[in-house]
Amino acid sequence: MGLAALTLAGCAKFNEALSQRWVDVSFRAGTTVAQVKQVRAACAHVPNVTVQKIRQNQPAIDITAGLRFNTTNASDANVAQLQMCVSKFPAAVGFDPGDASDNGG
Repeated sequence: MGLAALTLAGCAKFNEALSQRWVDVSFRAGTTVAQVKQVRAACAHVPNVTVQKIRQNQPAIDITAGLRFNTTNASDANVAQLQMCVSKFPAAVGFDPGDASDNGG
């Protein structure tokens, strides 16, 4: 019985990992950290979407490379709302939804 419980728990964690969804937002060359933070702050209000934290002491080049929004719990309408928000910012040039089934994801 103990082995079965461990196996089920392992499967649940595996399924949880596979169900992860996100959107990667990329920025044009020359975008500043302040511009990325502006997009992050403006679009963080979308329901059921969470934006990845910017770590303290994170290099500016890593910050300006892009933002990742976790959309695992988001509806299609939530993702569309996020896309509308991001599209208001000329520095944001890419909106790429992904999930754990993607190559490299």
